[in-house]
Amino acid sequence: MSTLKEILTRRPVAATIRLTVPAGGARPAPPVGPALGQYRLNLMAFCKDFNARTQKYKPDTPMSVTITAFKDNTFEFTVKSPSVTWYLKKAAGIESGSGRPGHVVASTLTLKHVYEIAKVKQSDPFCQYMSLEAISKSVMGTANTMGIKIVKELD
Repeated sequence: MSTLKEILTRRPVAATIRLTVPAGGARPAPPVGPALGQYRLNLMAFCKDFNARTQKYKPDTPMSVTITAFKDNTFEFTVKSPSVTWYLKKAAGIESGSGRPGHVVASTLTLKHVYEIAKVKQSDPFCQYMSLEAISKSVMGTANTMGIKIVKELD
């Protein structure tokens, strides 16, 4: 239950915007400009903050960002690490998954790759309370649906 002070200090939300922006590559051009411009948000402030937060990632890494725009033209945003599918494709060295997962194997990865991806995903806001084992199982399920076979060790 919220306290009275929390309820009175809440700011009315104008919109929630979801974007996929390359790490360190936020510019006021499309797709960022039009998405934030229609809610009259400060484009340069977002670009500077986003680029500062994502400078530890390699350039052109697709970062998922959720922007909460308030009615008083202010905003807050959370940055998530890249998707599991992106990490799996990079680790396997493939452009896309299998066209027929379960029948055609696109590539193979080891459990060590899965563990490393799970460690990176553990820093995500939605995964921070999940165990490393649970995240690893989720990564393995995603790999299975992409047609990537998980083995203990590569031959």
